Amino acid sequence: MFLDLDNTVLDRTGAFRGWAERFLDGIGAPSPDLDWLMSVDADGLTDRWDVADAIRDRYRLTTSSVDLVDEMREGVVANSRLDPLVACALRIADDAGWVPVVVTNGATRQEDTTIRRTGLDRYVADWVISEEVGVSKPNPRIFTLAAERVRMRLSGAWVVGDSPETDIGAAAEMGLPSVWLHRGRRWMESRFEPTATAGGFLPAMAAVLAG
Repeated sequence: MFLDLDNTVLDRTGAFRGWAERFLDGIGAPSPDLDWLMSVDADGLTDRWDVADAIRDRYRLTTSSVDLVDEMREGVVANSRLDPLVACALRIADDAGWVPVVVTNGATRQEDTTIRRTGLDRYVADWVISEEVGVSKPNPRIFTLAAERVRMRLSGAWVVGDSPETDIGAAAEMGLPSVWLHRGRRWMESRFEPTATAGGFLPAMAAVLAG
């Protein structure tokens, strides 16, 4: 079972929001600016350097972009939490014979630290990070590497994630079933579609187990 990390297994948006609230409060920014910063972040899709530059320009900070990027990354890691119900669902999946493997795009140090610090490492068989292996989702190669790492075949696997392109698109290309975490969004892609749609990680696990 290939699992996306951010906003699938872990609440990355909540972790960024936690950091952003404290950061903005620390520089004396008005509370409505939180919405602006969340918009700039765009669920983590905006390059960290661009986010840092936007913050520096808006508040005319003398802090370097390097320091801001480091602070953001460390803040997200520090605010990341593993929901006990998610941990329970992973344990149930494991007991049912599934092999959960995290497959994520991102920086090795940040993602690895997040997985270990939250305790997620105790509930998954392994994890593969794009920077570490030199290939990113939706390239099927990263999923092949993940399967090899846990000595499993791609056949019979499911892909669970919140990204239409990098998760569900990759599953479609590999001919694998998938669950899309919609997070309040509508499915807009016409080239492919998920096998199932879920509003959160727990119903996503239920869909896989039922499938």
